[in-house]
Amino acid sequence: MNEPRNSILVAKILMIDDDEDVLLAARILLKNYFTNVVTEKNPEKLMHLLSQDKFDVILLDMNYRSRINSGNEGLYWLRSILEKDKDAIVILITAFGDIELAVRAIKDGATDFVLKPWHNEKLVATIHSAMELSKSRKEVIDLKKKNQNLAELSGNVPDFIGVSPAMKKIFATIEKVAPTDANVLILGENGTGKELVARALHRQSKRSKEAFVSVDLGSLSESLFESELFGHVKGSFTDAREDRAGRFEVANKGSLFLDEIGNLSMGMQAKLLTALQTRQVTRIGSNISASADIRLICATNMKLYDMVDDSQFRQDLLYRINTVEITIPPLRERPEDIEPIAKHYFGLYTRKYMKTEMQLSKEAIQKLKFYSWPGNVRELQHSMERAVILAEGQVLRDEDFMLATQSKKALEMMPMTLNLEDTEKRLIKQAIEKHHGNISRAAGELGLTRAALYRRMEKFGL
Repeated sequence: MNEPRNSILVAKILMIDDDEDVLLAARILLKNYFTNVVTEKNPEKLMHLLSQDKFDVILLDMNYRSRINSGNEGLYWLRSILEKDKDAIVILITAFGDIELAVRAIKDGATDFVLKPWHNEKLVATIHSAMELSKSRKEVIDLKKKNQNLAELSGNVPDFIGVSPAMKKIFATIEKVAPTDANVLILGENGTGKELVARALHRQSKRSKEAFVSVDLGSLSESLFESELFGHVKGSFTDAREDRAGRFEVANKGSLFLDEIGNLSMGMQAKLLTALQTRQVTRIGSNISASADIRLICATNMKLYDMVDDSQFRQDLLYRINTVEITIPPLRERPEDIEPIAKHYFGLYTRKYMKTEMQLSKEAIQKLKFYSWPGNVRELQHSMERAVILAEGQVLRDEDFMLATQSKKALEMMPMTLNLEDTEKRLIKQAIEKHHGNISRAAGELGLTRAALYRRMEKFGL
């Protein structure tokens, strides 16, 4: 709906009323505000009109001298319109004595009603508001479609890669929790994959065909918080040039992912808690509440329980968001996952940059395994992409990875030689130390029997 010169909106308005004087008055008034005004005396022609054209707003009289015997003709035609187009914007024109019927009609799907005889300013303002509502609805629908398309496009990409016991436990938790509507709090360092967990919960939920809406709370200032989450109406503040749906409305029926929730101020926490308690949101500048039927998923890298003790995070909000907690350990605590993750991104980026003949060397894998990965999976992903782009040969080698300085412990664990026997001895020693001398566990991790491990220990003098 663009606004041309003279403030006449490009819009098509349809008015149905069996009183020709009322229709004439409507045409004279509305043509000053809208580019196209269509009037019709006979409601029997309504369905034909709707099949031939698309109207931005329909003004519908509640009573007609027709053969329809349904208790009230307006309700009959309202239902007929909405059966044909569930998103139609219908404003009822009613006499004072029919207010009860008008309220009933709004429950049935009408957008608003105007009393007869109407005040010109009131009628025009009501139509404008209805058109803004229509625009907001379309925005929500479009955003949901975009989210769904993105979900479908990424549907074949593994949500996680990991073989460690810790990751297997997370997979099992997701499988149990996803079908429910339980609020989930995801904890973990930056780069561990908290949003991947959130998307997996949504993808495996009953809401999977609805929108997954992600909000980075860490990037929101105090002034933008309410507008971003709850929306605003045109003119409610200086930069509010049009109505805008908030993230709660866009996520209605779907999942809302609030990332970096630990960054909220106490004031922002209070406003969020109210919305979560009531499951209702009100746009800035409006007094009309909208439903917020959402599956809430939150994430943070901060220690919320310590923040509660320090009065930096509301305890009641923490209880509200953490029906189920999922903690993702850092990559350095699950080294078994480094190789499969590295190979996944190696395959991804060699395809992306058309280097499918390239191979990943064992030396490179070894280097990656002994790096501490302070940036976790995200750092590994970026390191692999950079290495694939910059590598000149057909084999990706350890020197192709420009990693940050290794920790002292990691450097001590790095092989000084690629001699097979030296490497075997070092791995056996590491396994025994890891399991505090438990030979059965060390043998299991190395893929050996106890007897085979004892033979090798004897061989190497361990």
